[in-house]
Amino acid sequence: MLAPNDPFLKRKLVRRGRRTVGLAAEALEALAARFNDPSFETTFEDLVDRVHGCTGRIIVTGLGKSGIVARKIAATFIATGTQAMYLHPADAGLGDVGLIEPGDVVLIVSRTGSVEELAPVVTYCRRFAIPLAVVASSAKATAARFADLLIQLPRVREACPVTLSPTTSTTVQLVFGDALAVAVMARRGFSQEDFHRFHPSGLLGAQLLKVADLMATGDKVPMVAAGSTLIDATVEMTRTRYGGTAVVDADGRLIGAFTDGDLRRTIGAGANMRDPVSRWMTAQPSAIEPRAFASEALARMQGQSILMLFVVERDRLIGALHMHDVLEAGTA
Repeated sequence: MLAPNDPFLKRKLVRRGRRTVGLAAEALEALAARFNDPSFETTFEDLVDRVHGCTGRIIVTGLGKSGIVARKIAATFIATGTQAMYLHPADAGLGDVGLIEPGDVVLIVSRTGSVEELAPVVTYCRRFAIPLAVVASSAKATAARFADLLIQLPRVREACPVTLSPTTSTTVQLVFGDALAVAVMARRGFSQEDFHRFHPSGLLGAQLLKVADLMATGDKVPMVAAGSTLIDATVEMTRTRYGGTAVVDADGRLIGAFTDGDLRRTIGAGANMRDPVSRWMTAQPSAIEPRAFASEALARMQGQSILMLFVVERDRLIGALHMHDVLEAGTA
């Protein structure tokens, strides 16, 4: 027996790790090849249509390692706008099978498709005409024989030393689940706005925030009329925390901006504080639309070395956005 620090053992372990990754890659190539099979392609399209058209929930079930994959598939469905839940086969046989209702679609994930614990789910689906789809590697499996749809995954070699523990096979199941979820997203036309609706918190949600979600509106937006004086602009500028004020025309269109930097420059140039602000403002200031992503606004502010942006819609001022608001939202 080799010692733990023996270099030959370490090289053997590295080879084993490399072999595991290689087997997974080969298995995924085999899965990709299945999509070139017309029969598999038709079945996959049918499954996508059934999931998309489901008026209830997608009930995903599986046992053991396949059950863990089933949980992940259900979670991905939920996160992408498809009502779904995971049902443990053992619990199904103890009464939870009653959770399955008309309008649901049941999806079984199983390496062999012949696990005894799946019988209550299969029987219930047959009895009450619940659509049943099975993802397995054998068409002769018990569950597969009673399925409305069979997604037959490629038979693959497990990576464990005794070739029995689910390793490569669960990788294939997991990737197929992602392929199904993504195809359903495309079928539904799932957008970034939809994604944000289902992920309001965390980094992903923050990255999908819109300017409209963070901007100030109403009297919180600093603004003066074009005929206002430098004194008026300075007072308005100090009323809020933005360090500047918008200058608008009689129709509320943004025509300029006056900031504390502009104020310093006007004083340095010997300006009369009763001069019209329009003489000293920055014409055509940076502005952004409310539908733009907050991350885009942040990038623009950083690129132009400014701390705020005015928000306009059809050239009319409707809001203001400060860099600190974007950063505090976690967009960066």
